[in-house]
Amino acid sequence: MPKRNWLEPLIGISAALIVFLILRGMDPTPLLLVGGGVAALYFLSQGRTAGRFAVLGGGTGDSRTVPGVTFADIGGQETAKRELVEALDFLRDIKLTLSLGIRPLKGILLTGPPGTGKTMLAKAAASYTDSIFLAASGSEFIEMYAGVGAQRVRQLFNKARTMAKREGRRSAIVFIDEIEVLGGRRGQHSSHLEYDQTLNQLLVEMDGLRQDDGVSVLLIGATNRADLLDPALLRPGRFDRQVKVDLPDKEGRLHILKIHLGKKPVAESVDLDELARETFGFSGAHLESLANEAAILAYRRGRTDIFTDDLKEAVEKVMLGEKLDRRPCGEELLRVAVHEAGHALISEQLRPRSVAAVTVTSRGRALGYTRHVPEMERYLYTRMHIQDQIAILLGGAVAEELIYGYRSTGAGGDFQQATEMAKQVVTSGLSDLGIVTEETVGQDRLRQTVGEILRIEEERVHGLLLDRKDTLETIAAKLVETERLTGEEFRQLAAC
Repeated sequence: MPKRNWLEPLIGISAALIVFLILRGMDPTPLLLVGGGVAALYFLSQGRTAGRFAVLGGGTGDSRTVPGVTFADIGGQETAKRELVEALDFLRDIKLTLSLGIRPLKGILLTGPPGTGKTMLAKAAASYTDSIFLAASGSEFIEMYAGVGAQRVRQLFNKARTMAKREGRRSAIVFIDEIEVLGGRRGQHSSHLEYDQTLNQLLVEMDGLRQDDGVSVLLIGATNRADLLDPALLRPGRFDRQVKVDLPDKEGRLHILKIHLGKKPVAESVDLDELARETFGFSGAHLESLANEAAILAYRRGRTDIFTDDLKEAVEKVMLGEKLDRRPCGEELLRVAVHEAGHALISEQLRPRSVAAVTVTSRGRALGYTRHVPEMERYLYTRMHIQDQIAILLGGAVAEELIYGYRSTGAGGDFQQATEMAKQVVTSGLSDLGIVTEETVGQDRLRQTVGEILRIEEERVHGLLLDRKDTLETIAAKLVETERLTGEEFRQLAAC
């Protein structure tokens, strides 16, 4: 309480001075305004950590403030967990670490897309090492007043050491989310140097992390834009280890679904393996939201268990948003149905059993939607695979032209994606131009080659749909009637 030792006498002296001025017949208003302004600037510049940085215990700490997060609660990140646990073992067994001459890691950087579990991994790290856990966001350090961010960085690390000593812990973990705000490349902010000063202070604090002060402090940073970070922050001796936290694969998604649906009443008929296959590209946050939305849908329908149709509709809601009251009528609705049927027919012919659902229900910005199931987890793409994807994207517009004689603006998004994929064929060295870059090939030649790829695929799609025109009209009519077809219902109509 050192501030009160001088603050309270100062307040008393100020009050006495105001009374003295009033008794002498002088107006104290200017003094009050100046004093109030000085006080406001002082408190703003202090950047107190109390109430600013979330303080959580770790391990067996106070259960009222500690979320019980362990590595067992995190699914789909086995590689990231192994890398993180190995680094944390240095913190757990300090004596053996020092006896082998190992320098304990000072910083661990978690990188990956949003929603993949970076914050949960940091909390689990605190539980694993029985450490004090302090969390902050990069934006909390930056202010318009020079020196405030640097002071907050010092306060955060000092607070970690103080709390660890007070609670008898040997270690503390400082977690900074969105660290690219705090640790961005220096010299990028010409308006003022507050960003650079704050980063410099963080570098100084990381260099000063030692074992001889009785408390081991480990900094864990999280970002989805590692390319924005200053190179000085990433060098060995600061962030010694970078852990990639990627989107989960099929087995990872299955694990996450079991975690989030394990405490919910799920019907025995639900096939989680199929659901994991259909949620390609979902992060852990998406899957948690899916489980929650499925439970909400079951509640709306008056059910006591969550069924497959609840989960399937929850997938579409997470991807596209809630159903809208907006509903095209008459010819517009039929055109949307023809468009989606075209997508689905081409997809099913080129990639059998790839259609999961077809709907003309408006969600988000989409008037209709065809949901596909990837046949396998892919990390590399051939020219044929990209061309098939372009054909699927063009299927909607070609179907409209085949039935109505002309197209609509509903295919604008499809054309944009198809053009980008055709450009990828060229820039990946998969086109007839050979190995080229966008810069060397020239815009005119690039535009000509991309147009030729799109033209060839458009002709292929036209031929495929022309042979199935009657089927196309049948599926579109059924979509108008039912608004939604499952993959199996669609295949029965399409006789695929």
